[in-house]
Amino acid sequence: MSNMAKGKDKNAVSGYSDGVRASKVRFPVYLYPETMKSVETLYKGDNCATKTEFIEKAIRFYCGFLYQNKPELVEYLAPQITEITDGIVRNSESRLSRAIFKLAVEIGMQSHVIAASNDVDLSTLHKLRGMVIDDIRRTNGTLNFEKAARFQKEDE
Repeated sequence: MSNMAKGKDKNAVSGYSDGVRASKVRFPVYLYPETMKSVETLYKGDNCATKTEFIEKAIRFYCGFLYQNKPELVEYLAPQITEITDGIVRNSESRLSRAIFKLAVEIGMQSHVIAASNDVDLSTLHKLRGMVIDDIRRTNGTLNFEKAARFQKEDE
């Protein structure tokens, strides 16, 4: 029994489409040199790993353009919106993670400098931590350096 009879296309490539396992079909494309030059210039700037991915996105975009004002538009747009939203969330998560890591490093450095230059006993630190946690909860995470400075000056 041949691969075609078993339902396997020799030109099919396994992969993911819209987050779902799917088969791709190999299809020869003949492009003008100017078009290929545009693809080579633009595909990385569009966050595409390959030129094939870029061409796939371009075809989907053009199909969406042709579908406008047709009932098929909803079927076309739903996966596209999901894909775009997922990309935005992934990029945002990555940027936020890097920013939080950098902030944690800076805070860690500041903590070590402050601990080295001040003699604060552990019970005072424990009370301070509880007070700060309460303040942060009460203010929904809004920190105010001036209020903290005034509070520290009250004891003097």
